[in-house]
Amino acid sequence: MSFVRIMVHCVWATKYREKILLEEQRRLLITHINENTKKKDIFVDTINGYTDHLHTLISLGADQTISKVIQLIKGEASHWANNERLFYSRLEWADEYYAASVSESQLQKVRAYIANQEEHHKKVTFQEEYDEFIKDFPKFLSNKKP
Repeated sequence: MSFVRIMVHCVWATKYREKILLEEQRRLLITHINENTKKKDIFVDTINGYTDHLHTLISLGADQTISKVIQLIKGEASHWANNERLFYSRLEWADEYYAASVSESQLQKVRAYIANQEEHHKKVTFQEEYDEFIKDFPKFLSNKKP
């Protein structure tokens, strides 16, 4: 039997960064995502977010890809939330997402970072946060085709 432990920090935003993930509804959505991912054998280690985005720390299984796991989570979550009329507006996710592997030595730091999203975003906007994430990848960005 294969053993795979690839931890990935993933972030995705609402479409147009609409601030509809208000605290009470966001908690319900997160609870639903946790329940649904267990049924789909997706291991979500940590999940939290703010008004316009979610962070997850996911352990990929041997036959799972980042894109498929995120697609499953986002698609099912928005479908459920819209059927439940959970938010004052229709929940749609932006197509883009951020994903980066996390080393074993950094797991606790990333877990704490995800858990502390509300405090963090009192000081830093989502755009500033995203810019900080990608500034570590200038080579990748410079290789993008126009």
